[in-house]
Order: sequence, then C-alpha cells, then structure tokens
Amino acid sequence: MAPAIWVLNDQLHQAQAALAGYEPGEASVVFVEAEALLRVRPHLQKQILFWSAQRHFAAELQTAGWDVHQLEAVSHGEALIPWLKQQGISRLVVMAPPDRPIRQAIERLSQQAEWPCELEWIDNNQFLWTAEEFSRWAGSKKQLRMEFFYREGRRRFNVLMDGDQPQGGQWNFDQDNRKPPPKGLQGPDPLWFEPDAITTAVIAKLKALAEPYELPGDSEPFRWGVTQHQAQQVLEHFIATRLEGFGPYQDAMVSGEPTLWHSLISPYINLGLLQPLDVIRQLEQAGRERDIPLASLEGVIRQLLGWREFTHGLYHHFGEDYSHSNALEALVPPPEFLHQLGGSGMGCVDTVLGELKERGYAHHIQRLMVLTNLGLMAGWNPQELTSWFQAQFVDAHHWVMQTNVLGMGLWADAGRLGSKPYAASGRYINKMSTYCKVCHFDQTKRSGADACPFNVLYWDFMARHQERFRNHPRMALMIRQLDRIDPGELDAIRSTASGLEWAQPPAA
Repeated sequence: MAPAIWVLNDQLHQAQAALAGYEPGEASVVFVEAEALLRVRPHLQKQILFWSAQRHFAAELQTAGWDVHQLEAVSHGEALIPWLKQQGISRLVVMAPPDRPIRQAIERLSQQAEWPCELEWIDNNQFLWTAEEFSRWAGSKKQLRMEFFYREGRRRFNVLMDGDQPQGGQWNFDQDNRKPPPKGLQGPDPLWFEPDAITTAVIAKLKALAEPYELPGDSEPFRWGVTQHQAQQVLEHFIATRLEGFGPYQDAMVSGEPTLWHSLISPYINLGLLQPLDVIRQLEQAGRERDIPLASLEGVIRQLLGWREFTHGLYHHFGEDYSHSNALEALVPPPEFLHQLGGSGMGCVDTVLGELKERGYAHHIQRLMVLTNLGLMAGWNPQELTSWFQAQFVDAHHWVMQTNVLGMGLWADAGRLGSKPYAASGRYINKMSTYCKVCHFDQTKRSGADACPFNVLYWDFMARHQERFRNHPRMALMIRQLDRIDPGELDAIRSTASGLEWAQPPAA
C-alpha cells in the first residue's frame, strides 16, 4: 500500500525532506485547511498568504505528476482521519515542523483511537543547522552569543570569506550602518502582485470567516507573493533595487515608507518558498558581480546566516520551558489598542500598527524598538504579547516569535539570548524615525499628561528594576543616571506612569 505525505503549510518546497524521499506515483500528497486555526485570530493577510501559498504549491505538485488531495474541514482530525481510512493509507509521512506545538498536536492526533495508520517523522531540512548540530556548537558555553555563532556559520558554509578570514578584514560592519533617516528619505518601490483566481478564492473564504472568528487586519489589498516563482522575483527585485542601500538605513523608521530597503523575503523563506542557503549564494554572487557595498551585503547575510539560524537553534536548545519565561514578572495584559491595531494616541505606535493592519508586516526595528520596547517597559505579559506577535505577522511562526519576542524584545529570559534589555526612551525614536513630528506627546518631556509615554516608562522601568541592573555591565550607566534624577521629578515620572491604564506594573 502506497504511503501518503502530509505537507504542512511552512514546507512548500519540492526538495523538502518528506517529498524528496519519493517520486510522483510512489505516494499520495495531502494538504489540510483547518478552520480551527482561526481560533487564535490570525491576521487576515497572514492567513490568506498561508492558505493561498499552500493551494498554489498543491497545484504545482499536481502539475508535476503527484497525486494531490486538498482537504478542508473544521479540524485537522475531521479532515484527515476519514480520508486516511477511505484511501486505505497505512503510513503517513510528515517532515518534522520547526514549531513544537504543531508537532505535539500531530502526535496527539495520531494517538486517537480512530487514527488508522502509522505516523513517520522525517527530519526537517529547511535550516542550515540541525538542532543537534546547534547543540553541539553550544556545548557547555556559559553564554551563547549570535556574533560567535555567525562567525562559525561563515566559516562552515564559506560565506563572505577570503580563505580563513572574513572579506573586508572584519566580521561586522554595523558601524557603517544604522543611520538615522535624513529629511525626505524614500526607499525603492517594493514588488507586489495582484491576486489570481486561487488567491481570490482564499480571500473570499476568509472574508466570510472574518466576522465569526473576529479576524484582525485588512484582507485587501492583498499583494504578497504566493508561489516559489513570485518569491524568487521578490528576491531578485531586492537584489536589483534595494540590496545596495540596505545597510545605511536598515534601522530607520519613516512615515509612509513601511518597507524602505528591507528585503521582504522573510515570509517566503519561513514558508519554504525560498531556501536560505540558495538565497545567501544569490546575494553573494550579486555582491561580486555588482560591487555591492560590503556593509549592506554583510548586513543582509547576517540576518539569514546569523540571526535566523541562531534563534531557530536556541528555540530547540532551550526547550519547551523557555516559552514560560517571565524574568521581570510582567503581568499587564496587552492593551486593547494593540488588538485593534491602532488607537494608542502615540504617533510611533499608531503608525506601525496602521501599517501592520494593512499588510501584516512591520520591519525589525519597528517590532523591536517600538512594539516590544513599549511592552517591555509597560510590563506587558510576555506570553500574551508573544502570542499576539505570532498571530499578527505574515512571517510569524512559533519558533520565530518565542526567541525574538520573549528573549530579544522583552528580556523575559533574563539574558539567555540578549545581554541587555532593549529599553529605549522617546529620544531613540525621535532620532531614528519621523514619527515624533506628528505626535501630540512631547518627546522632550518625561512626566505630565503630555509627556512622551516612552520617556515616562523608560525611567519608570529603570526605577522598578534598578537593583537588578545596578551592577549589570551594560545597564549600570543608566542606573547611575537614574540616581541623579531629583526625587521630586522621579515621583512625578512614576505618578505619570501609574496613570497609564495599559501600563500598571507593580511598584518597586
């Protein structure tokens, strides 16, 4: 009896390990759209992307000669179990998902009494480092830092290397990048696509389900790529129009310019539509042929070969308990304006949330230095905020958001991932963005009704956690500055903070 291969919606590549073990005709392929996934209220743009990309990949496999079955039901079990029985499947082959909860859910499903066949796991091949290889690298190191892992990856895969030395004589060109935006900064137009018949059908399905499931975000216009070919076009467009300028302004935030020089390829890599090493090789080749500034080229490659692989490795290395991290004992529920994707009254926050509402996207500095920065200082519950991030962003998966939000953004892991909390006042946002120009809060003030909430919460955060960070090598300077604030002014700051209904952390 021929087996069946269940392709999950973040495994959309014909070289993925489960498919690679068979030829068309040797196994059936099954895809499932389960309405139950909507209970976590995913952003409409994200769910349209996931289901449309899955349907397009199913069509590609069918064209390539595979026996393809697309199932729709309320739950995965209601779709799969009757189909497995009807088809007489004796073995269901699945490439292991990187997301731990998905694997656990599939294992629970296979343990039900009515489950009719053997479940076979195939190791995931969509990352450059396996979990086992990462753990061997981690070994007994007391601190795991991305910079050293990244250097090891450069050597291992011979990326941007001159023999055993990095090209340009250094590993990191951050000092040449991360510039504030000059007046009138505009990035190149991104490459978008018009929905075809498959995508249009998915949009119609989800628009009908949006009200009963209270799905956030805008369903239209939807212009993300949904095929391997379109994903490759986005990569090539980035290389042609945006790669050279990526480095200098990768941290800039500009109203009306949500993408600037960012690549927009993370959703496609995370779905399997692009393969990471192939992307890196194309970037390297373009760098050689077009004499791309090394600071820009290295900056992009570091995000892929460094940060993406590092956070995936940490996700598995730290294990399931990591998701419960809450070192700062943050308990405040994320506010309603976050769930409504707007209405905070803060220029920076509402700009980012407005862009997120429209596309399901915000770039990495908007996420880190606006959204999670605010959540960190306001004391928002890290598990609830991480779940919100996972639901809202088109490139979000469990393995991505656990480390990026819990660790990098909220310091809920007490520094296991990042050495310091990324807490920043309105001064940083004013320097690196244009948002403060249209905000009614005063970014020069740190107390009072019109004071920038980022300023208020920054010093309130330092006051609440001053004993924890007093001897911290990267935070001690700020605690010394806190000590120099007049006690009366500090009382005013903390009183202003306590008046923010969405930020009422426990007193020190």
